[in-house]
Amino acid sequence: MEFNIKTRLAHAWNAFMNRDPTYHNVGPGYSLRPDRPRLGHGNERSIVSSIFNRIALDVATIDIKHCRLDSAGRFIEEIESGINGCLNFEANIDQSGRAFIHDVVLSMLDEGAVAIVPVDTSFNPKISNSFSIDSVRTGKIIEWYPKHVKVRIYNDQRGEKEDILLPKSQVGIIENPLYAIVNEPNSTLQRLMRKLSLLDATDEKTASGKLDLIIQLPYVAKTQARREQAERRRNDMENQLTNSKYGVAYIDGTEKVIQLNRSLENNLLKQVEYWTNMLYSQLGITQAVLDGTADEQTMLNYNNRTVEPIVAAIADELKRKFLTKTARSQGQSIEYFRDPFRLVPVNNIAEIADKFTRNEIMTSNEIRQIVGMKPADDPKADELRNSNISQSKQEAANAVPVIKNEERREGQNG
Repeated sequence: MEFNIKTRLAHAWNAFMNRDPTYHNVGPGYSLRPDRPRLGHGNERSIVSSIFNRIALDVATIDIKHCRLDSAGRFIEEIESGINGCLNFEANIDQSGRAFIHDVVLSMLDEGAVAIVPVDTSFNPKISNSFSIDSVRTGKIIEWYPKHVKVRIYNDQRGEKEDILLPKSQVGIIENPLYAIVNEPNSTLQRLMRKLSLLDATDEKTASGKLDLIIQLPYVAKTQARREQAERRRNDMENQLTNSKYGVAYIDGTEKVIQLNRSLENNLLKQVEYWTNMLYSQLGITQAVLDGTADEQTMLNYNNRTVEPIVAAIADELKRKFLTKTARSQGQSIEYFRDPFRLVPVNNIAEIADKFTRNEIMTSNEIRQIVGMKPADDPKADELRNSNISQSKQEAANAVPVIKNEERREGQNG
């Protein structure tokens, strides 16, 4: 429908011109996003935050879908449901599906356990187990009970975080698979954090603006009177340096100044390096993974030892809490899918595409989708067929009548 000038003038809208002059109470305002996850326990001030963020980003790139499986546990189709929309499109009014998974993993690594709370559902979960989930949020578990948990969660209606008591059967509780390494009181990461705190305290003392000078006086300061005289001399020099514009002071010709040009050595830095390498090895992560220079074998080890256990924990808990027994008996499941071509260089795509199409594993259009090209209109592009092998006589005979019938139909229409 085309709009004429009269229609455009009647329905035109401008964000700055067409504002309602009345006052609306839109809730409390913040200069920072109130629902954003923030690391605690000192993790935000160390290298731990970069490690957690890297793991959370890599986990969020893996697709978690509500799907249907056959009797052998093979993928059949993706189910368009509420939980599938939350995981892949929009989790809530503030987060997309990927941002929500990133929030879940980051909070889980920081706190040790995190809650996935269904906020908007089609039915009351306390009355019926069959309900559709319209929005979910990440909650911090602050108290544990036998069959309940108290969760601190952001209420997007009021714009504040609230503490609510929920049954464990209605909340997805994701515990960190790496809890013994990351969150235990005497774990590798916690010991590294303590060493980093000591190193920071030592650096502050070293860089506190002290001169580290020793003044040799021309007399022996053994008596009380001499010590008081030496103290007055020291205070006098401090006042000279403090009140001087350029920090210049004078001493007597008989006095000597001895400068300590280095501080006492300690092995804190070596201990920090040791515990950092130990943490990397136990997490299955390397410095090359963090800076993006890791090879294929290193990334495979990192994905299998670090990323996969976290994604599996999330998928298993969602399947256990948000799918009923009837739904699981019907073949419904929540599975995760990792793109195997994500780390493949471009120069290897051609060889892989040839092997997959020649062995009738993938169609041409599926390969084109991986490369980033639009699907081809040729019907053969959607068939599992080896193009290097000519058609058999029976296949050619079956194809000829179809072509002749189409030509005869076109001739009749003409």
